[in-house]
Amino acid sequence: MLSYNTSVAVNGQRPSSSGAMSSGRQSIPPSPKAARLPTALSNGVMTNGSAASTTDSPAKDQHIWLVTGPAGCGKSTVAKHIADSLQLPFVEGDEYHPKANIEKMSAGIPLTDADRWDWLTALREASINELDKGSDGVVLTCSALKRKYRDVIRVAPYFTPNVHLHFIYLDAPEEVLLQRVSARQNHYMGANMVHSQFEVLERPTADEVDVITIDVTQSQEAVKADALDQANKTMDSTRS
Repeated sequence: MLSYNTSVAVNGQRPSSSGAMSSGRQSIPPSPKAARLPTALSNGVMTNGSAASTTDSPAKDQHIWLVTGPAGCGKSTVAKHIADSLQLPFVEGDEYHPKANIEKMSAGIPLTDADRWDWLTALREASINELDKGSDGVVLTCSALKRKYRDVIRVAPYFTPNVHLHFIYLDAPEEVLLQRVSARQNHYMGANMVHSQFEVLERPTADEVDVITIDVTQSQEAVKADALDQANKTMDSTRS
């Protein structure tokens, strides 16, 4: 059973354990679609019982793009830009929060690990579902404030080497994001929640090699252009 304190190997790379991981062990329930792609055996029979052809072409590369960061960093704007530019489906992570989570955040009550657990699992499954439809990839938003939250999503391509997972972390000082959230209208995430997010925030470390960090103190157009350029370069590197 995978736990919150287990480093998740993705496409052959395993992030090293870090002090950022929680000392409390909580089990990660298995994804019901974790092994969705049948694996060909040496005798030409698939694990699901169907015949396999030794001349089948390799599965196409698929990419999961997870745009992350605290409230106010511009996750939805950047993710939608990448999705539109690459013609990929877009999943808005906020729409997957259960009603209880939204009520807590609307009341200014920070979410706990337990509150986020089902939400993270739902987002992971949503990304897998889009890939199963045949899309070349999917772009979704999720704050993913802690490393163990990112590790939950890292399970998605665990058994599918043709699937590449990438995080785009939008970085800015707390005071900048506080100003932006204060200016928003009719959003359940109030300005008072920004500080609580920074209190639990674990910025990606150097050994999280699947993370691209973007400075979002620059203009919105510059951020969108930078993020899309980094995404294209990353995809090019997987083809080489």
